[in-house]
Amino acid sequence: MGRVTIQDVADAAGVSLATVDRVLNGRPGVRGETIEKVRQAAANLNYAPDPFAAGLAKGQTYRFHFLLPSGPNAFMADLTREAQIYAKAVARERIALHVEPIDAFDGHRVTGTLAILDKSMCDGVAVVAPAFPEVRAAIDRLQDRGVHVVTLVADHPASARRHFVGIDNRAAGRTAARLLGQFLPRQSGEIALLAGSLGLRDQADRYTGFQDVIGRDFPHLKLLKVREGRDDNARSRSLLKELLETRPDIVGLYNIGAGNRGAILALEELDKARDTAFVTHELTPYTREALTSGTINALISQDPGHEVRSAVRVLKALCDKSPIVAGQERIGIDVFLKDNLPPET
Repeated sequence: MGRVTIQDVADAAGVSLATVDRVLNGRPGVRGETIEKVRQAAANLNYAPDPFAAGLAKGQTYRFHFLLPSGPNAFMADLTREAQIYAKAVARERIALHVEPIDAFDGHRVTGTLAILDKSMCDGVAVVAPAFPEVRAAIDRLQDRGVHVVTLVADHPASARRHFVGIDNRAAGRTAARLLGQFLPRQSGEIALLAGSLGLRDQADRYTGFQDVIGRDFPHLKLLKVREGRDDNARSRSLLKELLETRPDIVGLYNIGAGNRGAILALEELDKARDTAFVTHELTPYTREALTSGTINALISQDPGHEVRSAVRVLKALCDKSPIVAGQERIGIDVFLKDNLPPET
């Protein structure tokens, strides 16, 4: 049997659809014995209201704000594009999805953006934000003002946020370490580390996971100090070129954040691509090409479209006081080699 409808309840109770609607929504004008009859029929049929249908019936519009990083990060650009595309798709479902660019490296400005939002402007917010105390406090205050907050890509577990949508970033870092260690099973040397900023929780968690596995299982590999390029390609290129020119013992590279195009250029310009095992994150046109050519050895990726859709579903469930389906909202970690790349879209 498919989903039980209010027509099924009406048929079982022997009343009209209008009567069932009044009973289920607590409206007046129905006798007590009829109310009991409808409730009993609903219980016997295990009827559960459809929040989406109820929202349409009430003319309800869900107002969600997505605060997403601007700048050169290719993955964040993909995330923004997916959100903009999905905004058009869900408009017919009475979901108004507004995408607003933020500077994820500037905690003060992110805090200011969160501070001006309230229940009169939106019902829910999905935000990618740095792990600064003032940002956490701003999330708490926004939640206190009645706006549901979901953290996206980078978590704030100590905040009052209602849900996190993203991969397990410590597991992603551990995966990167395992791959690099297996690419370099007996070759001692140094591992260069690039990041956008360890002030971003996703990157800090990846770094922690990476350190754990290298230190425990691959002690022949020495980790160099993390260089932070703020996800900027020119800066990442410059930082890596300086490292490669001054540290002859570098045998591997882990790029924790973005700036992959700059890292690829540095390796290729110094003719170090074949001598340096390189593991990084996110499938983009540049990383796809570099993986195919052999400059990158492995990619750890996540699906931005899934993350956008999941964040919308979670925010809507919070508004409707409906259960969140954990299995549906779990974001998987994808590992790509040149041999298993998905088709280009």
